[in-house]
Amino acid sequence: MSLRSPLRRVTGLGSAKGGASHWYAQRITAVALVLLGLWLVVSLVTMGGAAHEQVVAWLASPLAAALAVLLVITAAWHAVLGLQVVIEDYVGDKGTRLGVLLIVKFAFAVAAVIGVLAVLRIAFGVAA
Repeated sequence: MSLRSPLRRVTGLGSAKGGASHWYAQRITAVALVLLGLWLVVSLVTMGGAAHEQVVAWLASPLAAALAVLLVITAAWHAVLGLQVVIEDYVGDKGTRLGVLLIVKFAFAVAAVIGVLAVLRIAFGVAA
């Protein structure tokens, strides 16, 4: 049984075989960002007016560091997925589209690595 309409079968139009996984990845990262964002906001609000050293000590704990790393990676991945859709929809020239997609993916990969290294630097207590 096929979910494609008879007209789609005849004309050969339909899914490019990548849209569903991209759509699910966007939704999963969105849900993860909501949960991780709530964790971060609640954690910071409960610390109230804590001193810098207390916040650093909190982020140095294994659970907080792991969740912060997940937040950084998930945010970067979600941003790339969203920008990819915008670029594919609005950049007409295929060469320009490919170039812009590569730049965006590289920029967010670099940003994610910097974010993860920053969290790990705090977690392992490396001095500035």
